[in-house]
Amino acid sequence: MAQLASPSSSPSLPSDLSSLSSRGASLLSSLPSPPATSFSWLTGSSYASSSNPAAAAFDAHGFHLARSFCSPGECAGMIERMSSLASESWHPGSEKAAVFRTDERQEEAQGSSDYFLDSANACHFFAEPSAVDEGGRLKPGVEKMLALNKAGHGLHVGDEVFREYSTSEKIEDLVATLGWRDPVIPQSMYIFKQPRIGGEVTSHQDSCFLHTEPRQSCLGLWLALHDATVENGCLWVRPGSHGEGLRRRFNRNPGHFGGEGGEGGDKGQPQMVFETLASPPVAWEGALPDGSWPPPSEGLFRNGFVPVECKAGDLLVFPGTLDHLSLPNYSGKPRHTFQLHLVEGPGEGVEWSGSNWLQYPEGKEFMSIKKRG
Repeated sequence: MAQLASPSSSPSLPSDLSSLSSRGASLLSSLPSPPATSFSWLTGSSYASSSNPAAAAFDAHGFHLARSFCSPGECAGMIERMSSLASESWHPGSEKAAVFRTDERQEEAQGSSDYFLDSANACHFFAEPSAVDEGGRLKPGVEKMLALNKAGHGLHVGDEVFREYSTSEKIEDLVATLGWRDPVIPQSMYIFKQPRIGGEVTSHQDSCFLHTEPRQSCLGLWLALHDATVENGCLWVRPGSHGEGLRRRFNRNPGHFGGEGGEGGDKGQPQMVFETLASPPVAWEGALPDGSWPPPSEGLFRNGFVPVECKAGDLLVFPGTLDHLSLPNYSGKPRHTFQLHLVEGPGEGVEWSGSNWLQYPEGKEFMSIKKRG
């Protein structure tokens, strides 16, 4: 993860990243057209690509970019609302493990925190590891509002601004276009990617954390609230990787939770553990490919990753098995995003896995966004 640093001591970015940006744009534009007959990633059923070009590109390459999906006013409203929520409700140092990591210490950080598990249908706040000390208190000189890594994971449940977007007709229409028929929302997150200290997000697949049975159905909706560029940590995707299968899972540990009713659990064991599924494992799983940082990031291009630059209001949509990551933000520009994760509901014969970290309290169900027939 990126280490906290002042602007003068932060690792420097190349003065001109236009070649990196141009290379990414060229690779995206040169992706081959889908074949005449496409196959749904979600169901495996076939359809004529000409009948649904957006779905055909999504199923072929593993992502769809909806330009200008939200207006500047909608983006500004979400940014303003999150600023108010964090200012009023986040108190650094009041929780034992209020940090978020995606590096080699992820299992330790998220796998031993009730505050993390209890965020399923609430709005909890998580700091950049480099911005706080071991007690979760801000380090000297760090501004509170510039120390946050993320807020989650139930913004769509408890807040009117984020719920209005999450259940809007345009979300429903887009999801239906891509093939989802009974979509429900298990998770929402606001990611800050702070200037100069915003850490990398290592290579991962969302279905590792949001697993459904008997088939994967996770869909990520990544909304840029600021311009997201190669300079401030835009998303990098690996086109076609969504067809490779799930590489690992982040499971509730039976050794901690015990059997039915919680009997026999050992609270000294971690709450969550990773289970490797791929054999052999991908070399950069939970890490970054060698040569990823600093730019020109030849290691990413060599392994098939492509940067997807977005304007504020653009929405990047991808299935839960797509390999993706983002690099640190050592620039002076923010890169906030609001992210939804949908899955198919039981109406389509899909069930949420009981071993996922995210579990709602008994009697609570995921919010459905299907309002029309």
